[in-house]
Amino acid sequence: MKRLVNRYVKSSKLSEPQFRLFAKLFAADLTATQIAAVSGLNRNTVNRLARLLRERMAAWCAAQRPLLGIVEADESYFGPRRVKGLAGRGAGRKTIVFGIFERGGIVYCEIVPDVSKASLQQVIRGRVAPETLINTDRWRSYNGLVELGYGHKRIDHGRSEFARGALHINGIEAFWGYAKTRLARFRGLSRATFHLHLKECEFRYNNRARNLTRLLLKLCRDNPLS
Repeated sequence: MKRLVNRYVKSSKLSEPQFRLFAKLFAADLTATQIAAVSGLNRNTVNRLARLLRERMAAWCAAQRPLLGIVEADESYFGPRRVKGLAGRGAGRKTIVFGIFERGGIVYCEIVPDVSKASLQQVIRGRVAPETLINTDRWRSYNGLVELGYGHKRIDHGRSEFARGALHINGIEAFWGYAKTRLARFRGLSRATFHLHLKECEFRYNNRARNLTRLLLKLCRDNPLS
C-alpha cells in the first residue's frame, strides 16, 4: 500500500486535504469537539495536532524582533478567583503574566514567577529595544527604567487616571481582555498547558489581520509537525 505523503506532518496517516481542513477549522477557533465533528478526525488526533500547532505558534512568537517605538507594559493575573483573605498583586493561586504592547505593532507576553523589579525588568531588557519609550502604571518594579536606557512615563491608576493624551496602557489592557475572554471558554487550564494556550492568544492577536489558515500551513510546510 502506497504511503501517504504529507508536507505538513511527518509520518502521518493523514492526507494533506485532511490536514488543510483541520488547519482551517483550527484557524477559525473551533473547539476540539467541533473540529472532530466537522472533520471526522479522532478527538485524540485533534488534540495532538492542536498541541503541535500551539508549539509552532509559541516558537513563532519567541522569534519576533524586539519591540520598538512606544510600548506599554503591564502585569495581569489568570486563573481562579483570589483566595479570601489574601490581597496584593497575584495573591492566591493566580498565574502571573507580564505583557508588553508595541503601539501599531505586536504584543509579547510571558509567565513570570512574581512581579518583582528583577523579574519584570529582565523581560523588558530581553524583549524591548534600547531607547524605546515605555508607558507603565506606578508599580515600584518599574523604577529604574531610565537608568537602563529607556524613556519612561507613568499613568497613575491609583488616582483614577487612565489616560493623559498619548500616555496610557490601553493597548496592553485590551490584549488582557481579549486573552481572558478567549481562554475562559476552556473552563480551566492546567499549568502544564497554560503557556501554550497563552502563546496561541498572542499569536492570534498579532496576526489578526492575516489569513491564519495560510500562515499556519506555511509554518508547517517550513517545519513539519512530528
